[in-house]
Amino acid sequence: MTQEWIPFLACQGLAADGSSFGTVADELVAARDGTVVAPLTDQGLIRASGADAAGFLHTLLTNDIKGITPGGARFAGLCTAKGRLLALLLIWREGDDFLLMLPREILPAILKKLSMYVLRSKVKLSDATAERALVGYSMPAGVTTSPRSGIPGVQGPSAPTLGDAVAALPRFGVEAVDGGQAIRLDDQRWLLALDAVTADARWQQLAVSARPVGLAAWQWLEISAGQPRVVVATQEAFVPQMLNMELPAVAGVSFSKGCYPGQEIVARTQYLGKIKRRTYRAALSGTVVAGAPVYAPETGDQHCGTLVSVAPSPAGGFECLVCVQSSAVEAGEVHVGAVDGERLAFLPLPYPLN
Repeated sequence: MTQEWIPFLACQGLAADGSSFGTVADELVAARDGTVVAPLTDQGLIRASGADAAGFLHTLLTNDIKGITPGGARFAGLCTAKGRLLALLLIWREGDDFLLMLPREILPAILKKLSMYVLRSKVKLSDATAERALVGYSMPAGVTTSPRSGIPGVQGPSAPTLGDAVAALPRFGVEAVDGGQAIRLDDQRWLLALDAVTADARWQQLAVSARPVGLAAWQWLEISAGQPRVVVATQEAFVPQMLNMELPAVAGVSFSKGCYPGQEIVARTQYLGKIKRRTYRAALSGTVVAGAPVYAPETGDQHCGTLVSVAPSPAGGFECLVCVQSSAVEAGEVHVGAVDGERLAFLPLPYPLN
């Protein structure tokens, strides 16, 4: 994929860092108001194959992996023994194998970590990033048709944008498409995992009915959806509930499955005490990065949270997901980077935190 897909995208105008195909501001507006398609060049894949793959992953991750059917996908976390997240993964099946999507920057370390647990299990783990081109597709909720189809395998002048089956998928539903798989992420976003060999042709089909955008626009869509991610700067910074993972809208934790690393801490947090920190959405004007601390008057010079992810906003400035003490948010004053740093302006999430 690296040998063919990335150079192809560069010829289409994608910036070297994957951020945009030209003007970030225009792409952000397009992502907010219309249908867009984005190459997810910052994401990679781990393939788990073998007779014990389901059971192996089930004993290591926060969600019910054995319950993933060929037509479904799930989010799950990999935790330390102290319940701190090392990675947040999107997982689905490809035949008898499992594919795990996660940021490329943490993939080598996570692959090595998982491999340490294989021992005598009949499992093979490999970096499958080169096998698939990962593409994000977003259209406003309620839009179901366009002049031509963008999804491979659906053709004709009046075909639905995503194809009937793909457009009608429930959240986390998976459908085979010509040259790969489509996974519905939420009301307006889909993930396409396409065969790398034919990805350039599929991209051209997609671009007929959707505007190409870069990672900046896609990451803003992710923040708008309240979907957290874990990167190098935030590894071991959160237990799952701090990222809203037990809530139905994120759905990354099962409390009915067996043990996994950190399970005791995650369960204790859920049942024996109030969850004091949550992930919220906020706006700010200055440039900051994931992992930056946040402060509130009630905690003085002790930070009360951490930025989870940041992206430019179509409204100007930036938007972020921030994990912070709920009491500080209720008090209405949270500052970034320092006690007297910029004050966050909190925005609504698309799901309740109750």
